[in-house]
Amino acid sequence: MSWPLDSPKLERVRALMAEEELDALVVRAPDNVLYLTNFWGMKGYDACVFPREGDPVLICLEASAEDAERTGWTKDVRLVRGYAPDDPRPVPARTLEAAVEAARPYRRVGLELSLGTQASDRMVGEPTTFTKAWFDAFPHAADATPLLARARAIKTEQEVARMRIANEVAADAMEHVRGRLEPGMKESRAAAIWQGHVHADGTARADVELALPFSLVWAGKGIKTFTATADLPVIEGEPVLFEIWVCADGYWADHTKNLVVGELKPEYAELEEQLMGVYTRTLPMCAHAHPMAELDREVRAGLSAMGYPGQPSHPICHGVGARAHEPPYPHQAGGGTFEQGMVLAVEPGVYWDGGGGLRVEDNFLVTADGVEKLSSFPDGVVRC
Repeated sequence: MSWPLDSPKLERVRALMAEEELDALVVRAPDNVLYLTNFWGMKGYDACVFPREGDPVLICLEASAEDAERTGWTKDVRLVRGYAPDDPRPVPARTLEAAVEAARPYRRVGLELSLGTQASDRMVGEPTTFTKAWFDAFPHAADATPLLARARAIKTEQEVARMRIANEVAADAMEHVRGRLEPGMKESRAAAIWQGHVHADGTARADVELALPFSLVWAGKGIKTFTATADLPVIEGEPVLFEIWVCADGYWADHTKNLVVGELKPEYAELEEQLMGVYTRTLPMCAHAHPMAELDREVRAGLSAMGYPGQPSHPICHGVGARAHEPPYPHQAGGGTFEQGMVLAVEPGVYWDGGGGLRVEDNFLVTADGVEKLSSFPDGVVRC
């Protein structure tokens, strides 16, 4: 999807580069290439050399030349061959050569040295990772990962608009599956209904070029911290938990939504009431300038008071943007404050021994007045 140049975002990056005295960034993670150029590559064989002053260079597969011209903000596009008759090396070797050449004019270069995870390319199924040669080619590079994390934590108006689209696609697919869920349906079938709607109807939107779905769907006793979608049946009165992600042209939504056929069984209804109480009581703690540690501490204290000490076994909150899980990661043993412009996934959950439980999660924009929920689909357990 072609978006106008997001100047506030790129100016923020360059201001941080000036603070760190970096002349250029050399990035290869698909989400960082997207962030700096608006080009979302197919195979992760792409790179960007982004200078503090002057024009960036986008390096991409020659097969992606049309995509780069249509969507990219970068006019200097250097193409590498996907197959070279005279060069048996894998494609990233040619990408590296082009990146080294493009970075040659710059004295102090920043590289993604401490990058832990990255968003996938558009093919998604086979992420491309870094090789030792990539790092060896820039022996004196500084680590630019903290700088990029600081820049990406605060979203521009355009980024928020793009994330609203992903949230809309996710909510629309939940409404779609809500009208089709029935007792006896397998978890995998429910997941397929949701995923198919995201990919078909999300991609069909005029403001989306490609919408990709990802999900973990668990029914009743299948609700656990992290397990794969299986073939348990939907049971009347027991929740079906949809752990769902939508990627719309590189920007993400990350939700956990719950459906039930009929009325919730009493034990689940009690859990829903308690969990939603903790959720709604602690959400205002995501306010601008509020300490991040307090959110994690208070949510876990609330769950402990419910009779579930030590839960959940996953983070309560994380950032969302050009990756489904990105900084900040609020933690009771950490520091930092929430800032206006952050987009957060807040996700308290309780999991019973032997299976079952609930989790709620939505995306929230930190504003001057508090937090704004980005999804139109309700929290809690929604009746079909």
